[in-house]
Amino acid sequence: MRNKAVSYKFFVFLFFLFCLFVNSDFSEQNKVDSLLDKKVKRFLENHRYQWHDMNVPESDGKVLFDLIVKHNYKKALEIGTSTGHSAIWIAWALSKTGGKLITIEINERRYKEALENFKETGLSEYIDARLADAHELVPQLKGPFDFVFCDADKWWYKNYFVAVLPKLEVGGCYTAHNVSMRFGRRGGIKEFLDYVKSLPNVETTIVDSSYSGISVSYKKSEK
Repeated sequence: MRNKAVSYKFFVFLFFLFCLFVNSDFSEQNKVDSLLDKKVKRFLENHRYQWHDMNVPESDGKVLFDLIVKHNYKKALEIGTSTGHSAIWIAWALSKTGGKLITIEINERRYKEALENFKETGLSEYIDARLADAHELVPQLKGPFDFVFCDADKWWYKNYFVAVLPKLEVGGCYTAHNVSMRFGRRGGIKEFLDYVKSLPNVETTIVDSSYSGISVSYKKSEK
């Protein structure tokens, strides 16, 4: 009986040490997250009215952030970085899910400015930024992805979607910017929306968080 009592106490002691270790590790991670959150929030606040050059408005950035966190997405792709506003919102969300973003920009000036912004926010480790022509690179990417944000040349929207859909996981989300009726569905937007809405395995809605509009398409099955 005495041996059993000793064993029980030893087990309790080990369990206590384990809980102490886990709580300590969790506390340290929360501290890191808190510091990163403060850094990103401060950056976004300081640059709130400086996002021109085809960047998304803050309200749309929040939509992307919420989608990623809500569904715990981890493998993200962005087509069209500009100077990095949307990528910051996406990467910030991915810092909470343990994910990473591949983002593509064709313009070298915007690409370099985005890199500086990523560095200043502290989000660089969550972002794989590539200077490339998305027309060529997107079809070459292996994936898989569970979250995609498209904000590049509108006349190529359908082509981007067709290239990415086979690499999008079931349950994954494909979002596209500037699809609001306020834009008159010009260029390839109407063609893109008509195509996406015709697919039986994709469910699409439009979020009017700003004047731009974001289409949100969930892949329900492979076919």
